[in-house]
Amino acid sequence: MKATHPAWRYRLAITSRALAATAGGYALAAAFTAALSLALALAMPRVEAVLTATMLAWLVYAGAAGWAFYARTAWGAWGGTLLPALLLGAGAMAPRWLEQLQ
Repeated sequence: MKATHPAWRYRLAITSRALAATAGGYALAAAFTAALSLALALAMPRVEAVLTATMLAWLVYAGAAGWAFYARTAWGAWGGTLLPALLLGAGAMAPRWLEQLQ
């Protein structure tokens, strides 16, 4: 029996999910680290805040990689990794942007 989708479309979808898992997961982990470091620096020394945020970012990266293959579509995989990364990145950059406005 012939497959309903061409093989190249399936391979492209898997490749897109793999890129969402690696690149999108990296972006999400980096943004999470930056935002959490700034938040934790209010309650602990900066070095400990950065180390704690970096260690927790590995869990976020693993979750993003799992999400990329759990999502129904490749677009959902990209949206599930890049949208939170953009929000966290904006949250991390907000103090600097507000400082420049003053």
